[in-house]
Amino acid sequence: MSFDTTPNSDRDLVLTRIIDAPRQKVFRAWTDAELLKQWFAPLPYTTPHAELDVRVGGANLIVMRGPDGNEFPNRGVYLDVVQNERIVVTDAFTKAWEPSEKPFMTVILTFEEHGGKTKYTALVRHWTAADRETHEKMGFHAGWGKCTDQLEALASKL
Repeated sequence: MSFDTTPNSDRDLVLTRIIDAPRQKVFRAWTDAELLKQWFAPLPYTTPHAELDVRVGGANLIVMRGPDGNEFPNRGVYLDVVQNERIVVTDAFTKAWEPSEKPFMTVILTFEEHGGKTKYTALVRHWTAADRETHEKMGFHAGWGKCTDQLEALASKL
């Protein structure tokens, strides 16, 4: 299965970065719950809980906690997983292919070899242009950028 990670509609947001770590380590930081909890939320937010069943049809639960103590649970199902190359996950489903109350996005992550580093692309496809606009106003670029910095800092030490 191949995915184009170029934004091609008014529903897409994309972040591409060269990460100074091999793609196996970047992929591992996305698929190991204990590692994901260390970088996933943009500080001062934290990720106190993560359950990851990283396989096609497997579910995840990732809980982010704000500085005020409020928690934001995020559930999803993996649509495609190719070790060290790609992860596709959506919030359109929760566990066991149960439809979610309000689908918001599908995330296509790619991890490409780049001379010992990783060309990392996060393409986020939203169900509507309004959802994309909401995500952008929530701080997609700054938030996902900060998380990617945190991801790189952790992956480079693995």
